[in-house]
Amino acid sequence: MSAIEETEKDTVVRPAVKTGKTASAFTPVAWLLNLLSSVRFGVTLLILLVIASMIGMLIMQQNVEGFDKYFAALTPSQKLLYGSLGFFDIYHAWYFNVLLLILSLNIILASIDRAPKTWKVVSRRKLEAGRKWLEGQQQHSEVITQGETTGAVAERVSASMRGVGLKPIVTENNGRAYVYGERGAWNRLGYLAVHVALLTIFTGGFLTAQFGRDGQMPLQPGASSSEMSNLSFNLDQIARVPVELPFTVICTDIQQKLIRRDGSIMANNTIDWLTRIRIKDETGERDALVHLNEPYDYRGYRFFQASFISFGQARNITLRLTPQDGSAPVEVNIPRAGSTTLQDGTKIDFENFQPDFTIGEGGKADSQSGDYNNPAAVLKVTTPAGEQKTVYAFAMELPSGAPVGAPFGGYKYRLADFEKVPLQHILAIQKDPGKIPFYVGGGMLILALGSVFFFSHQRVWAMIEKRADADQGYAVVLGGNSNRNKLGFE
Repeated sequence: MSAIEETEKDTVVRPAVKTGKTASAFTPVAWLLNLLSSVRFGVTLLILLVIASMIGMLIMQQNVEGFDKYFAALTPSQKLLYGSLGFFDIYHAWYFNVLLLILSLNIILASIDRAPKTWKVVSRRKLEAGRKWLEGQQQHSEVITQGETTGAVAERVSASMRGVGLKPIVTENNGRAYVYGERGAWNRLGYLAVHVALLTIFTGGFLTAQFGRDGQMPLQPGASSSEMSNLSFNLDQIARVPVELPFTVICTDIQQKLIRRDGSIMANNTIDWLTRIRIKDETGERDALVHLNEPYDYRGYRFFQASFISFGQARNITLRLTPQDGSAPVEVNIPRAGSTTLQDGTKIDFENFQPDFTIGEGGKADSQSGDYNNPAAVLKVTTPAGEQKTVYAFAMELPSGAPVGAPFGGYKYRLADFEKVPLQHILAIQKDPGKIPFYVGGGMLILALGSVFFFSHQRVWAMIEKRADADQGYAVVLGGNSNRNKLGFE
């Protein structure tokens, strides 16, 4: 006893040792590590990251279609404030990436700091517990029971534990029996799964922000391009910046499926937009079809419908040709920018389409609007003799003798029918290298959170001892706790 007292006095009288330990514990490096591994600090960073993400959702980003109109509607002070703070491209802002980096570091350090303690709880089970310790647990009770031996009582307690899903371990010491039962020990490590899921999501976000590419490409039949463009914001100026692609996209056809065939080509009368393209690179050529709800993926790039230029055009036309010799009319179908040759050798090229025909400057065909008010096809007709002339085929009946609808090459031309289509489809092209890590991390997070919050690590101890009076049986002192869902444990 005197030795213990001397030791305690030594500890009190020698503050130099404690001072040295305290001083070393509060070095700048140790303070920084403690901060970076702090759960509160991590929660604060996560809240800031959520706020930044909400800003990105509330304020339209510069790579979103329609940003130019949104930007034009802002006041000068809003443009200056949002632009200076990087709100128009917040997911690429330096502070957003710094938040991601520090939060990821916090998660890693917090996991390293707490993992050994958690593993100790999981791996080093407390198999024996005394009466006082058991009575100090969240849930405790004492039961008097009869039995032939301590081991027999312990077996009955073990059977009861197995009945509720606990895995019992029986030990004996100094005439007492101890039964330890637990289930869901893995739940203690659930937070590590949550941390791994978050890091996977952050990795996906970082890959997208740093190496992702996106832009738009307007396409019409016959057009080709090896670059897309996106909006770039600089203070109060917006410009389209070209982005090179590792392949060339050739548009072969565009189509629009309408709800009412005689209606407009606006979105409220449209079922689907279809863009047929041919992709050409060093490996060859391949054809692809991009639907409204069916994007196409190639070499990490995804093509999907974004918008369209609503100026009316015709995907194909049906011409009714009335021979001047009085023979029966002939109908021919010509695709956009296509041609056909009649039996007598007359060649007809479909050169252009005017939805609201008028004669513009210089006597050239033009359109007053993009609506189908006075549709007409512009044709180039070549007779068998080699004579060429521009001919107009109208949907409406022209007065007899009208010069603009005069016959040529032995035929009078009438636009019998046509398939409506816009001038251009605009495809959005996106390369998102972080997409797979993001989705994998999201799935992992859902599973991890479900396992953490809907399950728990439950532990129950039982100490069995013979009562002082042998005829009074055995005392079974029970105690237990749960790391969560304590009401369910009760």
